[in-house]
Amino acid sequence: MIIEKTIGTLSSRPSGKTVETVSFEWFEMSNKILKKKTSSGEEIGMRLSEPLQDQAVLYEDENRIIALSLQPCEVIRVTVSSMKEMGRACFELGNRHLPLCVEEDFILTPFEHPTFEYLCKLGFDCRKVTEKFVPEVVVRGHGHSHEQGHSHAHHSHE
Repeated sequence: MIIEKTIGTLSSRPSGKTVETVSFEWFEMSNKILKKKTSSGEEIGMRLSEPLQDQAVLYEDENRIIALSLQPCEVIRVTVSSMKEMGRACFELGNRHLPLCVEEDFILTPFEHPTFEYLCKLGFDCRKVTEKFVPEVVVRGHGHSHEQGHSHAHHSHE
């Protein structure tokens, strides 16, 4: 079976049907083409134009629903108590080019021992936890090319 688009979310579907899941990891969210097995062992191919989302329905018939299931993973939860602390934490994690999930009073990033130790050394309130991770901000390195037709303002902060 090849799936080319999602058809809603699991919460919007009536209950009573068998629900099979297709597990995926947070780092697979932006993959356009994937080959996976459902929880019942059926192989499916996905060729999607949108990112994978937890609980998105891939297939439905009169008896069953096949839905995506984001798997929990180890993350670093950095609890912050002020905007200044939030800014410092985001700066430190951004410098490491790590994906982030920013909430009101905490930040999540995938667990890496060196990063965990570094944040603790800087005095942040860090815990290693296992939960679903949905990156909202993915920091990527970039460069500038000033070819013809490309321009943007550079601001001085003096």
